Amino acid sequence: MVKMYNNYLIPMVIEQTDRGERSFDIYSRLLKERIIFLGVAVDDNIANLVMAQMLHLEAE
Repeated sequence: MVKMYNNYLIPMVIEQTDRGERSFDIYSRLLKERIIFLGVAVDDNIANLVMAQMLHLEAE
């Protein structure tokens, strides 16, 4: 399964647990493992997204 975002393909991964199967886009799966991936230069918008991810992880 693949998702489109701004004309880019975003790979999907499937997690299997005893409760069933769940699919994640790769960036959500990395964030679940507390990994923030930067693939572009950091500007104000990217900095805001990264800070939101970091605040979310801190709140968990």
